[in-house]
Amino acid sequence: MIPVCDLQRQYASLKTEIDAAMQATAAEAKFILGPNVKALEKEIADYCDCKFAAGVGNGTDALHLALRALRIGPGDEVITTPFTFVATTEAIGMVGATPVFVDIDEQTFNMDVTQIESVITPRTKCILPVHLYGQPCDMGPIMEIARGRGLHVVEDCAQAIGATYRGKKVGSFGDAGCLSFFPSKNLGCFGDGGMVVSNNQEVFERVEMLRRHGGKVKYHHCELGLNSRLDELQAAILRVKLKQLESWNEARRTNAYRYNSLLRGVAGTTTPGEASHLADALRCVYHQYTIRVPNREGVSQKLNAAGIGNMVYYPVPLHLQEVHAELGYKLGSFPVSERAAAEVLSLPMFPELTESEQQQVAAAVAAATAGAQPLSAAA
Repeated sequence: MIPVCDLQRQYASLKTEIDAAMQATAAEAKFILGPNVKALEKEIADYCDCKFAAGVGNGTDALHLALRALRIGPGDEVITTPFTFVATTEAIGMVGATPVFVDIDEQTFNMDVTQIESVITPRTKCILPVHLYGQPCDMGPIMEIARGRGLHVVEDCAQAIGATYRGKKVGSFGDAGCLSFFPSKNLGCFGDGGMVVSNNQEVFERVEMLRRHGGKVKYHHCELGLNSRLDELQAAILRVKLKQLESWNEARRTNAYRYNSLLRGVAGTTTPGEASHLADALRCVYHQYTIRVPNREGVSQKLNAAGIGNMVYYPVPLHLQEVHAELGYKLGSFPVSERAAAEVLSLPMFPELTESEQQQVAAAVAAATAGAQPLSAAA
């Protein structure tokens, strides 16, 4: 079986160093906001081209706390994409705001920036782009719109740490960037973890306060916060892994380009691409390698039978989820997202994936899609 993600190989390659870091943390016995958290916050801030970083419990909390830090709440609207994981809109709902969707770009799966201005209303307070699958959004137009309209920008970088737009790291453009350290992410810990990065000191200070029960001083609380602190043991593990992140991301890019070559011409299959009009501006880090295929369920079943791991991220766009029924969107509201949800299939993608394994994956995809008609909708 070739899995979609193989965390055992990654651990094996760093076992000695990770085990030593865990043992040292246990011996020091400073488990809450200890020295590893503080050191990792500085290291991640530097890596992301930001001045500040605050470790939190998970990526969803990072989004939630970033929105709260910007005082976004009831009555406000946040523009985002319907083609992403529910955590994005979950965080918007947690602060009492309303998500407003725009459709995605056919090629990149990210929000179509040309549609943003058409949905701005007097209630709009924030744009929340998601750098999906490790592909940077077109941040130039997003920031231009935000500055011109006086809007905040919170970047969902859960799948894209290390990705760049015009040479600058994602997460450093808006008021805040939100990271997830879920185990399968490009930089993952051994459980849940997250971080908010920012170049805005006020945003950082509010996140830092809100993550520990809304208090700047222990037992003195300014407002209702929550308990969302990155664990010291996870921070120790992440500090070991962070040293490898650049080489891991480059390995993902190499694997993606090899897939592109191996799958070129395979019937009915559309491979992912960095937006052609931004080819020199983007550096995708391929958290997922996601193709589009007709008869996705049938292809997935054939790959499973051949021992090839595969996953669907995401089968139902958010505007059609029951949780957002009250927003009034219907089937057909965002046709590009709906087509993508019916066609996307993510193949095995991790730094340790071998060329031989990729050849097996490509051969299995070719066999599973044999005789399929090209996807006319996918550019």
